[in-house]
Amino acid sequence: QVQLVESGGGLVQAGGSLRRSCEASGGTFSMYNMAWFRQAPGKEREFVAAISWRGTNTYYGDSVKGRFTISRDNAKNTVSLQMNTLQPEDSAFYYCPCREAPYSDYAWRYAYWGQGTQVTVSS
Repeated sequence: QVQLVESGGGLVQAGGSLRRSCEASGGTFSMYNMAWFRQAPGKEREFVAAISWRGTNTYYGDSVKGRFTISRDNAKNTVSLQMNTLQPEDSAFYYCPCREAPYSDYAWRYAYWGQGTQVTVSS
């Protein structure tokens, strides 16, 4: 059973940057394709980014392309999300799920999820 713990959330002003991290335990991290999703109040869970198990392929949601970067360190069992040029509409709870099957931008296809942490961007 994989356990995922996110960290690095917080409050930032518009135009600023934050770095989120997610540490995995209880499984073979290098076997999993990792992703980030977010959910704002009253909205559906939205795909943010994904990275393949070797880190060779990355995928981004249209709303974050060019601003966010996903990366992973299989030696440290961590996946990170560098978020630049943040805007108020980026405010949400950010989650780090994983799956053994290839990347998907559908939240229901991910079996393992972290508890999520809040990111708030003030205008």
